[in-house]
Amino acid sequence: MLAHPGSWFRFPCPNLYPLMDATETPRPKRIELTDLEKIACPTGPPPGGICIRDAGLMHRRLIGERGDCSHYHVMSRTVGAELLFGDEEKEAFRILLWRLARFSGVEVLTFCVMGNHFHLLIRIPKREQFLSKFDSVEPGDAGELRLLKHLTLLYSVAYLKRLRSEIEELRRQGREPEVQRVLGAYKARFCDLSLFVKELKERFSRWFNQRHSRRGTLWMERFRSVIVEAGTCLRTVAAYIDLNPVRAGLVERPEDYRWCGYTEALGGSKRIRRGLCRVIGWPPCQWSACGRRNQSGSAAYRCLLYEEGMEEAVGSSTGRRRGIEIDEARKVIARGGHLRPSELLKHRVRWFSEGRALGSEGFLRKVLGGGEKLESPRALPVDQEGEGSAWFSLSRLRGQGIG
Repeated sequence: MLAHPGSWFRFPCPNLYPLMDATETPRPKRIELTDLEKIACPTGPPPGGICIRDAGLMHRRLIGERGDCSHYHVMSRTVGAELLFGDEEKEAFRILLWRLARFSGVEVLTFCVMGNHFHLLIRIPKREQFLSKFDSVEPGDAGELRLLKHLTLLYSVAYLKRLRSEIEELRRQGREPEVQRVLGAYKARFCDLSLFVKELKERFSRWFNQRHSRRGTLWMERFRSVIVEAGTCLRTVAAYIDLNPVRAGLVERPEDYRWCGYTEALGGSKRIRRGLCRVIGWPPCQWSACGRRNQSGSAAYRCLLYEEGMEEAVGSSTGRRRGIEIDEARKVIARGGHLRPSELLKHRVRWFSEGRALGSEGFLRKVLGGGEKLESPRALPVDQEGEGSAWFSLSRLRGQGIG
């Protein structure tokens, strides 16, 4: 079977230029990419063309994937359960996770990346509804153009240029059914749990093996998934995922572990906030704003984590299951789960060094002194819980999962 477009993934080779004569025009230098930049590289064009390759892929489909919206708990472990992932590997996995989620149309409700495995809580939307925006009546109409634009989330400009060129050539030869077969193969990858997780693991494996000059399989098995009912089951599984680092003894509190959904929500990610609000059944707009029982979605989910995460006695009278210290958990629950601004801000410490200026909006305007237009000052994603004025940063960090 020929490979499908999603299987071709290679990194640029920044320094592989041939020697030039003195009379030749110097070629522009290509920037050396870091490993984290490589994980975000779009898929380049494969050798030998695109349309001539089979874009389909045989795979198993889980019950519920093609019907109504379904929730899944997905887990996969490294081969031999080896602790292979350090900080940079976890960050690379997180970047790739969000990139593929946007492309595939799946919604990540929460996640956790550990040293030898990962957990995902995923919502698969109704496939027909997601695909409706790509419906085409005539060749090259608005639906097809939207599909090609959507492909930019994963594929490079060079890849799409070649794809368009080959589609035009097929149509010039009167081979429209082949064009629709190729475009349909891309659509087949949307809202499909099996293909999403498979591609996530394959792409990460290639990046990991290249980074560590390694060959061979990275994962112990395909992956495991469990369909989860919305409501109490969904909330319990989400808490289990975000509490993994606490249960493993890596941190004392769930908000202290960087590579989980809850901490990313505290850092300001709107997409994971929407996911966690869906988990607890709150409107997405109420993650920060007070709603039910004068409580925000953030505070409600924190109470859930601290209730589920309390350390528990196991076996003997001295043995305890790892978790959040009981007295601290009770204090948090008694406060209604609210975090003080100083506690929230520490999850945005990179603004202290990577922002151009930090403070109130009035302070930033004073710093500029009218010599530079202030570009729509953005409040830091820190919930003030009614205490004090908002903090602003002069420049917003991009490409780090905020939004």
